[in-house]
This record gives sequence, structure tokens and C-alpha cells, in this order.
Amino acid sequence: MSALIVHLPPQPVSASTEFEYALTVDGSTLQSHGSAQAALLPAPTRAGAEVVAVVPPEVISWHRVELPKGTTAASPRLRNVLEGLLEDQLLDDPESLHFALQPQARATGPVWVAACDRAWLRSMLQALEAAGRPAARIVPEFAPEGDPVVFALGEPQHPLLVASGSAGVTALPLSSQALPLLGVAADTPCVAEPAVAELAEQVLHRRPVLQQAPQRWLRSAQTDWDLAQFDFSSSGRARAFKKLGTAWADLLAAPQWRPARWGVLLLVAINVVGLNAWAWRERSALEAKREAARRTLTQTFPQVKVVVDAPAQMEKEVAALRQVTGATSGRDLEAMLAALSAASPPQRPIAGLDFSGGELRLKGLAYNAGEARSVAAALKGQGYSLAVQGETAVMAQEATP
Repeated sequence: MSALIVHLPPQPVSASTEFEYALTVDGSTLQSHGSAQAALLPAPTRAGAEVVAVVPPEVISWHRVELPKGTTAASPRLRNVLEGLLEDQLLDDPESLHFALQPQARATGPVWVAACDRAWLRSMLQALEAAGRPAARIVPEFAPEGDPVVFALGEPQHPLLVASGSAGVTALPLSSQALPLLGVAADTPCVAEPAVAELAEQVLHRRPVLQQAPQRWLRSAQTDWDLAQFDFSSSGRARAFKKLGTAWADLLAAPQWRPARWGVLLLVAINVVGLNAWAWRERSALEAKREAARRTLTQTFPQVKVVVDAPAQMEKEVAALRQVTGATSGRDLEAMLAALSAASPPQRPIAGLDFSGGELRLKGLAYNAGEARSVAAALKGQGYSLAVQGETAVMAQEATP
């Protein structure tokens, strides 16, 4: 997945607001990162690339609810249901908040609901869209999933301590007083950004694992979370086309698909070689048959010196030989009348006939439909075709393949 990952600042957006970003071309490694105003953010150039907006933990709250029976993520009144369920848990007016359900949410058990300020989120997305970087997905920087981990992030002036795991996400100022409020075990793994690593070690009394913020945003973009729901969601068709384009781009460029691409190329090469070998064999067999026909013609009729169309020349020579010897062929009148007489019902007089170019027209044969089919079938067995039009029958020798 090629993507521009934009970290949304918790402060209100303005003309001078800078967005931190990370750029990846394969979805697993960072290409570059930095900060820039919305209009100066780099544009992902690869086909199928997407812009992913990352919501920081300071502006999002998490709530665990049980949906009423019959309520699903596609229910038209889902937002009203969530407002009713969360009314006693929220400090702000539910009308001013944006809600989003966890991925693959079901009504058979507790589900996580993310809540953040709707006006703040809309202003951020509008700024990105105005700069030509519309967000295809909105993901939380931390989500309630996985094993518990404590993160220390931010700047020394405003450090933040975040406890994330399947039990929830809690964000508090990085201080010794806030540590007991997180409710995590003393041996919980700790990850810190370099700017606050020393302070985190003093508060947590253990050395944290260092991690740059862009690496964390990249992992957030790899999850199945998408907060673009309700009035922030794209149409189903647009989302489907976006996913299809992203998947196609991954297939063409992502490193993890390199063995598959080589396998496809090898398969295509083998098929091309096989088809060419098969075509060469068929051409050789066809040429051998043509050579056999030419050899048969020149051996049977030595006077033929130049072979252009062996079957036609053979037929012409046989017809000339038959004419010299007085023998009849299936195209002669006598042979055609004899075949018709054997196939026709008895006592069927002919009012008139016309024979020209191997085609025989007979008048006065009043065949009914059943008789016409029977006679045509009998003549077909002898190599003739018969077409009946009223009292006129047209008979001709069928062409041999």
C-alpha cells in the first residue's frame, strides 16, 4: 500500500498549521517523513496510493457498549442508538461529537466506540481536501487492541503518556502522579520517542524502547480501523474502487508480492514458449500434408509440372480423365437422377428439369414436408443436398471439405 500518512494536530487548524507526515511506497517501510503546511504536503505518485489521516490520542475517547439486538453497523439509526448509549458517559454534547465503531462490529457482544469532536475533525479533513490531499481513511493513532503497552510521546514541554491495549486507551500527562491512573502492571513494555525517552525512564524507572513517531503512524495505517463513518464516510462504490486500486498497486509494486509477480511472469513465459512450440508443430504437420498432396498429384499426373493448388488441380485432372474415358461422376446428370430416383417415393413424375454447372432443378415434385425431409436425408447420405421450394426441388453435390 503506497500512502501519505498525515498526523492531524490536536490544535485547531489555521492557514499556518503544519501537518506531520510519513510517506511509504509499499506500506511496510518509510520512504520519508517531515512536517509541512497542507498545500506543501508531498503527493503520493504511485497508482492506487491513498492519504491516511491519523487521529492523535489527546482528542479521541474510547467507550465500550453493547448494541441492542438487531442493530448492526449498517443500521440507519445507529448514530441515534450510540447517542443514547453514550449520553451518560460523555462530557460533551453528543450532537457535537463524531462516533465510529470498531472494525467488524457485531451486536452479539461489547464493541468499542471512538468519539472525537466533529467540528475539529471536519476542519482537518477540509484543509487536506482543499490542498488536494483528500483523506481516504481515518485511523486512530492508538486503538484498544493487542497486549498492553505504555507509550511516552510528544515534546519535553508537553510530554504525554498513553496506555494502549485490549482493555482500552488512556492518555495522560507524562508524570509520576499520572502513572497510577493508567492501571497497568509495573512490567508493562514501554516505548518512547527520543525527545522524551529520558523523562520516561525517570518516571517509569526502566529504560524504554526507542521508536520514532512516523514508525508508529505507519503501524496505525496498517490496521483495519477506519473512523470515516456516518457523515464522514465515502460512498460504497467509491470505497470499493479505492480499495481495488490500492490492491492493484500493491500487487504491482509491493515487495511482499515480488515472488508472486515473478511466478506470473514465469508462467506467462512458459505458456508463450509452449504455444510457439505447439504452433510450430501444427505448421510442420500441415506442411507435411501439403507436401504429400503435391507429391500424390505429380506422381499420379506426371504432366503437371507446377503445383499451385494441389486439390483443385487434382480435381481438374480427374475430371479431364473421366471425360476422356467416358466415366461418370457424382456431378453428372445421370448419377444425380439415379440417386434421386432411389431416394424419392415411387410414382413421382417430373414436369421439367434444368441441369447446369452441377446443379439440378426439377419441377413437379409435390413433396410434402415429411417426404421432403426423408428424401433430403437419403440424398445427404449419398453426398447430395436437396432444397425444396414449393413444387421445385434443387439438387446439388455437397462440397467436400
